[in-house]
Amino acid sequence: MAEGSDIGDWFRSIPLITRYWFALSVALPLLGRIGLVSAMSMILHWDMTVYHFQIWRPVTALFFYPLMPQTGFHYLINLYFLYNYSTRLETGLFDGRPADYLFMLIFQWLCLVIIGFMAELMLLMDPMILAVLYVWCQLNRDMIVSFWFGTQFKAMYLPWVLVGFNMILRGGGWTDLLGIFVGHLYFFLMFKYPQDFGGRSFLSTPEILYRYLPNRRGGVSGFGVPPASRRRPDDNQHQGWGQGNVLGGN
Repeated sequence: MAEGSDIGDWFRSIPLITRYWFALSVALPLLGRIGLVSAMSMILHWDMTVYHFQIWRPVTALFFYPLMPQTGFHYLINLYFLYNYSTRLETGLFDGRPADYLFMLIFQWLCLVIIGFMAELMLLMDPMILAVLYVWCQLNRDMIVSFWFGTQFKAMYLPWVLVGFNMILRGGGWTDLLGIFVGHLYFFLMFKYPQDFGGRSFLSTPEILYRYLPNRRGGVSGFGVPPASRRRPDDNQHQGWGQGNVLGGN
């Protein structure tokens, strides 16, 4: 009972948006693995979505991942990065602004659905996670992260290291590059273009999201310049693959 309670407490401690994303990314692959839901009914497919009105496919393609002996390790790594970096963003820059964070995820998901239809991409989990990781890495680009075998480098290089790692381990790397592209598109439109180039802001969170997910601590709708210090103290308290340590830290 104590172990079950510990797991429940851990799950409830995950911030809201990440908690639902993580839960669905566990539930749908397991349902497909045990055969309760057909795996083929959850992948992204233009004809089945548009001509057969299976409109759930763009959503399920985000959470579903085929579980096999050949894919199990990569799937677990996906869950690790999803939990770790989505939690860091939701409790860091987006702390108290769940609507803004959900809007970022929706924007990236819509971009990937459009690209997926054009490129006949069936699964969106890989690029979506990398898109979120890319945004975190850009916001914390000078933080030192640790990778396998004790290698360390600045966070800005982590997405590219992962692309190379996945190319060696699984071949391809095309979907990872799509994730980087979508993550950069959001980062450029939301932060870099308005702030560094003085351009207009092309992205703003719809008011309907604030209605269901209001800001906490008296925040205002939308967000401006990211805080000068975008690194939270707890960012360097965890150790492991892809975790960060501040330059000069222990």
